[in-house]
Amino acid sequence: MNDLAIAITGINSIDNPGPGTGVARSLRESNQLSTRLIGLAYDATEPGLYMDWLFDRRYIMPYPSAEPEVLLERLQQIQQQFGLDCVIPNFDLELPLYIRCAQDLAAIGIRTYLPTKNQFALRNKAKLAALAPQFGLQTPETLSITSLQELQQATTTLGFPLMIKGPYYKAYRVFSQEEARSRFHQLATEAGFPILVQQIVKGIELNLVGVGDGKGGHLGLVAIKKMGVTELGKIWSGLTIHHPGLINAAEAFLQQTHWQGPFELECIAELKGGILYLIEINPRFPAWTYFATGVGINLPARLVQAALGLPLAPLPSYEAGKLLMRYTYELVTDATPLQTLVTQGER
Repeated sequence: MNDLAIAITGINSIDNPGPGTGVARSLRESNQLSTRLIGLAYDATEPGLYMDWLFDRRYIMPYPSAEPEVLLERLQQIQQQFGLDCVIPNFDLELPLYIRCAQDLAAIGIRTYLPTKNQFALRNKAKLAALAPQFGLQTPETLSITSLQELQQATTTLGFPLMIKGPYYKAYRVFSQEEARSRFHQLATEAGFPILVQQIVKGIELNLVGVGDGKGGHLGLVAIKKMGVTELGKIWSGLTIHHPGLINAAEAFLQQTHWQGPFELECIAELKGGILYLIEINPRFPAWTYFATGVGINLPARLVQAALGLPLAPLPSYEAGKLLMRYTYELVTDATPLQTLVTQGER
């Protein structure tokens, strides 16, 4: 079989890293697949565009606010130039567009492995309170707001400190009304409404990554405990765990929704009593996806195999107590690649 051409988005490996470089690294290290990897970016300064050891080709893409025809045209152009068998989108904001285009992409030989439009809508942050009990989880008290007046009311109800979140991404812990207003304006400008104001639950942060098979089962699950996090709450160090409650919740989520594609459950285990609170359901791979690969569960490779109808090896197990430690790295190169990307949109 010829090398598979796989395109990956979300390669902005910055202080709030995208999942794409971890997905690419996982595919590079797969023993089951022979691949050529394509990095897709929205800006010529995204660091993944310059990681030549990960990507064979790189392309600048139209923004996900564009019409479906624009995305289809660009991906078909890439397919004609380099080949393209499968695309793995890794940003929340672009997923609705890729879901909408999935059948048209399949018709020209470009496979995806994504949830349906209805499945995607289920994990809306504003709907989690109604959804979580179906999986045996609870949620912190959360208020959805669209104005400064509602912000005032929400902070009075919940008290400080609290979390203020955008509709798609970013969450901040705030300690005062002034800080809450500042974050409200920032998040509304970046991603619109609604803004969510959420009670803070004290406990241990637990995350789980998996890939649903669309039939109520999965292609693999890995659970971790966060140890160190950034200001935005992104994992900087963590440990793999075996947590029956979290695994059971993930399996119930899959059985009830028949989710297809990658997902992440973000939870907090309350210090007193160990009650599990669902904080978010992310509809894509998280930035720490390579952690799962490093402990033996290569979820991106298994997703590609499922998307292309290739045989899947039996699911291996992983050990608890394995450590993730993230670090920064500086890349020094010639400016020519940047100039090429700016002028030609590819390299």
